[in-house]
Order: sequence, then structure tokens, then C-alpha cells
Amino acid sequence: MMTNQELNDLKNRYVANGAATPTTQFAERAENAELWDADGNRWIDFAGGIGVLNLGHRHPKIVAAVEAQLKKVMHTSAAVISYAPYVQLCQKLCELSPVRGPERKAMLVNTGAEALENAVKIARAATGRSGIITFDGAFHGRTMMTLAMTGKVLPYKNDFGPMPGDVFRAPFPNPLHGISEEASLDAIRTLFKTDIAPHRTAAIVIEPVQGEGGFYIASPDYLKALRALCDEHGILLIADEVQSGFARTGKLFALEHSGIEADILTTAKSLANGMPLSAVVGSAKVMDASGPNSLGGTYSGNPLSCAAALAVIEVIEEEDILARSEQMGKMLAERFAVWEERFPAVAHGRQLGAMAAFELLDSDGKPDTQMTGALCAKAREKGLILLSCGFYGNSIRILVPLTVSSVVLEEGLGIIEQSLEALS
Repeated sequence: MMTNQELNDLKNRYVANGAATPTTQFAERAENAELWDADGNRWIDFAGGIGVLNLGHRHPKIVAAVEAQLKKVMHTSAAVISYAPYVQLCQKLCELSPVRGPERKAMLVNTGAEALENAVKIARAATGRSGIITFDGAFHGRTMMTLAMTGKVLPYKNDFGPMPGDVFRAPFPNPLHGISEEASLDAIRTLFKTDIAPHRTAAIVIEPVQGEGGFYIASPDYLKALRALCDEHGILLIADEVQSGFARTGKLFALEHSGIEADILTTAKSLANGMPLSAVVGSAKVMDASGPNSLGGTYSGNPLSCAAALAVIEVIEEEDILARSEQMGKMLAERFAVWEERFPAVAHGRQLGAMAAFELLDSDGKPDTQMTGALCAKAREKGLILLSCGFYGNSIRILVPLTVSSVVLEEGLGIIEQSLEALS
């Protein structure tokens, strides 16, 4: 077995800088919310593969489902000949997703970006319009179309030249940064006058809880108003649930907290708990708008990934993961409140279920990006993998698996507390 140093030497020599992590450790094995690197060091995982492992590393039921499918069919391409897990998963997603219409349909691809790309294609086909409106701070992917939709330049868009057109942006409702819900809605209405007429707008795309943008939550009232605005102008509402979906917020999908339904919903990340898979779900009329063979791809809806996703849905129900998410969220909110009392830099704790974050501010109350990086580095020194995020890079997000044991969860939170103490 190679050491961390040996593997790091290979990485530096052979892996493109733009795709290489700056960390020098290499995961060797993992279990639930813990992993061990190539040198045998133990790590507590509060990143969860960037929200991919809501049910933890190598959940036994999911591993068993993948192994069983591996003995049957590994790949055929659903574009050539389909297989049971693909259509069974589409059925489940249509039954469970908060999208409009008594009749719904779904299609499967590989990544969150692919799901958003296809959602845009479907929306344009269904409406005969081309304009897409997204929000500041949004993250929708790294392909060219989804980069155009993403509302943050560095590090995603800076080096890649002109973006695809007919993508427009409005401010996300964020009272912490001076954007009221009404101001956000007014900005969309202004877009209709200055940049893209409503009759040319195919869809408005929103994350009910922003992921990379900072875990800011769109309120039920705002989402209802946005739904009404879309209905007024015949615009499709696309909910990007790539990170907020599959139990992270205490519901299967974050949109369920608002009581509204989307026209199209995208999901990925924890859908298959580590296997590459994403989905687009929508009303049958919308989903069937494009012609035969217009959607899909070689690996889309791989049998192993579909088997994993079907097992994920079973585990969420059998282990009452939604209740666990709510419980963890309340506990995290309480801990954030304590930190806000103890540490002057900690502020703006927020959560929807266990999708939780807090911010670090300097003595002037401004975003403290430097301290945020230092906190993540200090936590790593102590054996905790921790992620920052946010428009200003000053939010700490908690994406620990929902299946984490209470002992390991407390140990990880203790490391954050110790690191805050060391930096205060």
C-alpha cells in the first residue's frame, strides 16, 4: 500500500492542478462518518463527500444492493436496452417528488450539472422560450451552461471565457446581506423590463436552500410568491435539489417545507449515496416535450447506481432518517447559539433540518474569509474534515452523515469548538 506522501507525489506529477485537491491525505477506507487515510490516520467526516453521503460511507444495505446488481447487469446503456432498476427508480421519484401534475415522469443522468442541463433543455422544449433566470450565489454545476447559471465567478468561471447566453440573474432573498424578499421579487420584475421579457422566459431556477452559496434558506412565503410569479407569466419553476434533497433538511426534498410544487425538480448527490446518479422529475406533459432520443447519455442511470438509489429510499424510511435530520438540526442550532455567545466571530447560525451553517465575522461585522480558512485548517489538524462555503467564503457548513453516531458527532463538534478557542 502506498503512503500519503507517495500518492501526493503522483498527484502533483500527473493530476491537473484544476482538478487536484490541495490536501495531502488520501482516503484508504471509510465507514459511516469516519474514514482512514493511507497512513492509517482516522478522520471524522463533516463533509460527506460534499453532501453525497447522507446515509454515511458504505451503508450495509446500499453496499448489498450494489453487489447484488453487479451479479446481474453492470451496464447496457438505457438508450440501448433498459433494465428494471431504471424504471423502478423513476416510478419512486415520480411518486415522492413535489412536482405538479397527477402524471409525472423522470429521466436519469449522472451528475447534478447534467440534471440541470437537461432541465433547461426540457423547459425550453416545453415552453418554446429560451430565457433562464437564476440567482446570485447559486451553484448549478461546472459545465458551460450550468456555469452560466452559477452566480459566483471564483473559482468556477474565471478562466473559461464567454458563457452561454440568455441566462439572467436576480439577487437571492437574503436579509443578512440586505436583500429582502420583496427586493428580490422586484429585481425579477425589473429583469422583465430591462433584459428578458416574460414571454421569452422559459424557467426560473432556484435552490430552496442554497448549497455552495452559503446554506441560505428561501422562506415558504418567498417560494409561494415565486410560484405565483411564474404562473402569472407561464414560466416554469425549476427546483434545484441537488444538495438539499434526500433527507438533509428533514424532508425528502427541501421544497416540501413550503407546500408548493415545482414544474421540474433536479436531484443528485445523496440520491445514490456515493454512486454517480442524478435525476430530473417533472409533469408528464413537460417532460415529454422534447422528441425521441433527445435526452440521456451513455452511462445515464447506470444499473448499479439505480440499485443504490432504490436502497437509499428504503433506508430513509426504515431508519426514520427524516426524524433524525430534524433532531440533528435542532441540536446543531442549539450548539451554534452557544458558540455565538462564546465566540465574537461566530454569527448567523441557520439550519433547515440538518442542513446547517454558521458564519465567521471580523471585529467590524464583515465576512472573515481568512478566519474561515484557518478554522477549516485547524479542524483538519485535529482530525476533522470541514467545509466552508458562501458568496463571501465565510460560512462553515455541516454535512456530516445523518447516520453518524452521537459519540462521533459530539467528537466532531468538540473539535470545531476547540479550534474556535485556539483561533479566538
